[in-house]
Amino acid sequence: MFIGLFETLKRTGVPVSLRELLDLHAALESGVVFADMQSFYHVARTVMVKDERYFDRFDRAFAAWFEGLESVEAGIEALIPDEWLRREFEKQLSEEEKAKIESLGGLEALIDTFKKRLEEQKERHAGGNKWIGTGGTSPFGAYGYNPEGIRIGQDGSRHRRATKVWDERRFRDYDDSLELGTRNIKMALRRLRKFARQGARSEFDIKGTIRETVRDAGLLNVQMRPERHNAVKILLFLDVGGSMDDHVRVCEELFSAARSEFKHLEYFYFHNCVYEGVWKNNRRRGSERLSTWELLRTYGSDYQVVVVGDAAMSPYEITHPGGSVEHFNEEPGGVWLERLTKHFPKLVWLNPALPRTWEYTYSTKLIQEIVEDRMYPMTVEGLETAMRGLS
Repeated sequence: MFIGLFETLKRTGVPVSLRELLDLHAALESGVVFADMQSFYHVARTVMVKDERYFDRFDRAFAAWFEGLESVEAGIEALIPDEWLRREFEKQLSEEEKAKIESLGGLEALIDTFKKRLEEQKERHAGGNKWIGTGGTSPFGAYGYNPEGIRIGQDGSRHRRATKVWDERRFRDYDDSLELGTRNIKMALRRLRKFARQGARSEFDIKGTIRETVRDAGLLNVQMRPERHNAVKILLFLDVGGSMDDHVRVCEELFSAARSEFKHLEYFYFHNCVYEGVWKNNRRRGSERLSTWELLRTYGSDYQVVVVGDAAMSPYEITHPGGSVEHFNEEPGGVWLERLTKHFPKLVWLNPALPRTWEYTYSTKLIQEIVEDRMYPMTVEGLETAMRGLS
C-alpha cells in the first residue's frame, strides 16, 4: 500500500527511503487518520519529508498520485470502500441532512445509486438533477446544492468544503530548485551565525534575576542584559555593470537579505575584477573610490568576505596590467584577488551564472584557482555550502 506514492516522491526528487514508507504504514495502522484524505496528506508530509525545501515537491507528487486515485475510470468502488463513505457521512452530516437522506431511502440507497450513475454515465454533465457533473441539484459532483452530495473529480469546491491543500502549493517558495527569493536567501545566510551579547542592557535576564534574588535572601533583584546579536562580520563585494546586468534582481535580493541578517556588514562595488580601488556609490564611482590597500588596512582578517560576480571577462583583466576595460590598471586583477584571499582566510565567491557555463569561460577558471575552488552557484544549496565554508 502507498507504493505508488513512494515511487512518485522518488521520481519528483523528494529524498525518501523505505524507513519513511514503513513509518507511514505504522502511523496509519495506529489509527492516527482514517477516511480523511487531507488529514492523510498532513500525516504523510510530516512522516515522509524531513526538510522544508522539499514541501513543494511533495505537494506536486501528492497531487499527481492523488489524481490517479480520483480517476473515475479506475473504478470508484474499488478505491473508496463503502465503510469509508458511511463513516465520512456519519461524521460530517448534520441531523437535518441525515433525516433528508433517510427520506430518500437511506445512505445505502444513496451509495448504490452513486455507483449505478458512474456505470451509466459516459461523459461530463453540467446542470440537471440526475447525472454526475457540476452544478445543478444532482447529489453527485462538484458544485451542486443537494444536501446529500458526494464530491468527485474536481480540483476545488465552490463552497470551500473540500479544498485540496496540496493543489494550493503554499510551499513553492521553499523549493531550492526554483528561483532564489529573499526568503530563501535569508534562510541560507542564517547558517552563518555567531551570537554574542552586545550593546546596552535592555533585555530582562530571567536566570540572572532568580540567581541574584536568591543571593539577596528573597529580595527581588532585577537583572538586565544586552540582547544577543549575530556577531559575524561580513565584507560584501558586488560586481556591477556589463554582463552582471542580467543578474541585478537576484543580487538585489541577496543584498537586502544580507543587510537584514548581519549587523556588521560592509559592502563595496567593483566591475569585473577587484583592482586598486572599490566604491560604495555607483553614481560617483569615478570620483569617490576607496583604495583597496586602505580597505585591507581598515578591515581585519576576522571579517568573512563574500564576492558576488559572474567572473565573465577578458582573461587579460586577471593576468595582465592594463587589461581592465574601464581604466589602466597597473597591476593585474589576479594580484589583487590573491591579496584579498591571503588577508581574508574566510572568503567565498558566489556566481549567479549557471554552473554548466563556467567551464566555457576561461576567466571563471582562473578565478576559481585563485580563490582555491571556493566558488559557489547562486542557488539555495550553493549559498548554504558557502556559508558552511565561512563558518
